[in-house]
Amino acid sequence: MFFFCLTSAIAETAAHSAPTPDEGLLAEIAQGSEEALRALYAETSAAVYGFALSILKNTHDAEDVMQDTYIRLCGAASAYRPEGKPMAWILTITRNLARMRLRESGKTVYPDTPEQWPEETALFHSGSDDRLVLAAAMRRLADDERQIVMLHAVSGLKHREIAALLEQPMSTVLSRYHRALAKLRRELSGMLAE
Repeated sequence: MFFFCLTSAIAETAAHSAPTPDEGLLAEIAQGSEEALRALYAETSAAVYGFALSILKNTHDAEDVMQDTYIRLCGAASAYRPEGKPMAWILTITRNLARMRLRESGKTVYPDTPEQWPEETALFHSGSDDRLVLAAAMRRLADDERQIVMLHAVSGLKHREIAALLEQPMSTVLSRYHRALAKLRRELSGMLAE
């Protein structure tokens, strides 16, 4: 039953598009509006945190990068050029800060406990036992597979958006996503059979 619920949750979440913050919020932030920053944060923080976590594999570093993203965003909001892709712009800032953090620290730790997974997403609203099983299954994925699953299922990005963000061909992203889902299915089936 859990396996069915998990795959349904992944499919349902992936069917929704990424949060699309209003470009007007960025213009207001550039003018110094704290209310616009709060609104943008409310719309995008789960996706930003999930993406940072998928790169850094450490909740504390992901939280720091999320905070740094919004600080950087405040300073750079005036440089944003309306192109209809504010979320991609925000996640590019997140990616760059996360990569910088990886270069500086040289160490990462994958979340070992389900409490370290993002709370605000449909994929992780299961009970604590289900979250533990999912965390164990996610650890079996390669870093690139885990990152694509997090971006698609948790952050809600479309595959073409993920390909652009990760600077990879669309076919590579699709292949890794489907391979990751197959691994998750096998892993979860094996765990449930035990």
